[in-house]
Amino acid sequence: MVFEVIPAVDMRGGKCVQLVQGVPGSEIVSLDDPLAVALDWVGKGAKALHLVDLDGAIDGERKNAPIIEKIVRICREKGVSIQVGGGIRSFEDAASLLELGVSRVILGTAALQNPELVKQLANAFGSSYVNVALDAKNGKISIKGWTEACSQTPVEMGKKFEELGAGSLLFTNIDSEGLMQGVNPIPTRELVESVSIPVIASGGVSSLEDLQVLKKTGAAGVVVGSALYTGRFTLEEAIEAALGD
Repeated sequence: MVFEVIPAVDMRGGKCVQLVQGVPGSEIVSLDDPLAVALDWVGKGAKALHLVDLDGAIDGERKNAPIIEKIVRICREKGVSIQVGGGIRSFEDAASLLELGVSRVILGTAALQNPELVKQLANAFGSSYVNVALDAKNGKISIKGWTEACSQTPVEMGKKFEELGAGSLLFTNIDSEGLMQGVNPIPTRELVESVSIPVIASGGVSSLEDLQVLKKTGAAGVVVGSALYTGRFTLEEAIEAALGD
């Protein structure tokens, strides 16, 4: 199985940003043209992109939808797979993105609040198109742009959403995310070992060694943001590291 390196293109207020711990106003990166950023990653070898509408995730309003639509249309023509998350709250939201050509819709808050939505989308479009984001802080699931804690664990929810038809999971360890202090592989490994569907890891990657550590958990891939944007390593170096033993 190929361990995939997926650059993140997070959008807030029409700009490509990188936040610390998902906190608005904590931008360590702010770039004016998300489309140009996405195309730059594709030009450097990205086979997949991770697009997030942070306004949708935090405020519930998908303000960056027109930009996302443009990125999807152009990058799909180049054979790049696109996964999109942030503020997808309804069947109609998800369906419109899938009909646009998105490879996977990422459901976070909506899946936790309405698990049947996962089942409905899997039945309508196929499991491979449905990804559930499990964001965890102190071992418990967090929703609504990481502002609200739940009582469930990632393993509990991972098993549940696999049964409901999710084709993959996106696991973010909020305790590590955006801090550039390295990864903790244990929660990712626990989730990988508890389900049979692919798990994509996210959060805390700050070195090429972190990529190797996550690969060894059995994860199918990793979303990388701040480390790429701040020049800790290049995408080309990350792809090469992901191919190593």
